[in-house]
Amino acid sequence: MKKISRRTFVHNFGIGVGATTVMASLPSFMSLPDNNRAMHDGKKLNIALCGLGRYAGYLAEGLQVSKYCRLAGIVTGTPSKAVEWGKKYNIPDKNKYNYHNFDAIIHNKDIDLVYVVLPNGMHKEYVIRAAKAGKHVIVEKPMAITASDCQEMIDACEKAAVQLAIGYRLHYEPYNLEMKRLGQEKVFGQVRLIETSLGYNTGDTIDWHQKKALSGGGPLVNLGIYCIQASRYILGEEPISVTAQFGPVTNKIKYAEVEESITWQMNFPSGAVSNSASTNNCGVDRLFASADDGFFELSPAISYGPFKGRTSKGELNFPEINQQQTQLDEISKVLLANKKLPSHITGEEGIKDVRIIEAIYEAAETGKKVSLI
Repeated sequence: MKKISRRTFVHNFGIGVGATTVMASLPSFMSLPDNNRAMHDGKKLNIALCGLGRYAGYLAEGLQVSKYCRLAGIVTGTPSKAVEWGKKYNIPDKNKYNYHNFDAIIHNKDIDLVYVVLPNGMHKEYVIRAAKAGKHVIVEKPMAITASDCQEMIDACEKAAVQLAIGYRLHYEPYNLEMKRLGQEKVFGQVRLIETSLGYNTGDTIDWHQKKALSGGGPLVNLGIYCIQASRYILGEEPISVTAQFGPVTNKIKYAEVEESITWQMNFPSGAVSNSASTNNCGVDRLFASADDGFFELSPAISYGPFKGRTSKGELNFPEINQQQTQLDEISKVLLANKKLPSHITGEEGIKDVRIIEAIYEAAETGKKVSLI
């Protein structure tokens, strides 16, 4: 099978001088990050991580190799973590905060941005507090647990004249960028069907993800948001209605407050349909799109990778990247240039996903089709 590389990707748009022109004209969500560029020798954006759980560790490692930003501060409620992270990442005591003295970060000129990596139910509070402290903010997805919370966060950042980004790391990942291109440019004609699923078998472990006040829901919120995003950016459309079904509960103690699994269907203006599933009782990571003249797919697709994909014309072969480093660098470049963040990663994008999640839950609870228009 013919492999499609980044070089082939460029040549699909044009040859020679024309290719350079076309690549320069692509919107930011379509531009492949250049990980071979020279080391940035100018100012770096100083980032504080708020919440030092598992994913914060991935972000910290990405920050160690980032070219446009660095890990400058931490916010944690665990004193031992403050000591451990301080030693590991050479963070001075003046840049360490807990959840009680966090607001004092307003006086710290060595922190430019706060990345909120807390449980979903805490996102709103700390985004608003960071904004009031005059810091730019990145918040992990989902943006918040309700659309009204999202709007409060957007309003608070606008009032404080700071920028708000959502941690959509796959918006900078080559395989997912190719899925978007193939779908929106109709390379294989109109996409008719999308199937996307993401799930992990989490065993008997109970943590904040099973507490509705902290999580906002089960695997739909934690994992299904990737499926929602993939369907939306492949089609370049917003769903007009949803139907949904909760799966069976096999662990009634663990899933007393949130779902164990859920499937849902989204209908789009073009007539395309997406079928999706998210679960905590088995492993799956797949994205498939069928169009009039062919198909394209990834598996693994929307997790941390490494990804693998093919189309009806051959295999896909793009560079593997550090997803966290690439996302952080691309956001930092915009902020360092005092430019406005692209809309595909802002609060306006985040609130769209949360509105869809709310509709999916309503559909699953009522058994009825829920309109989104």
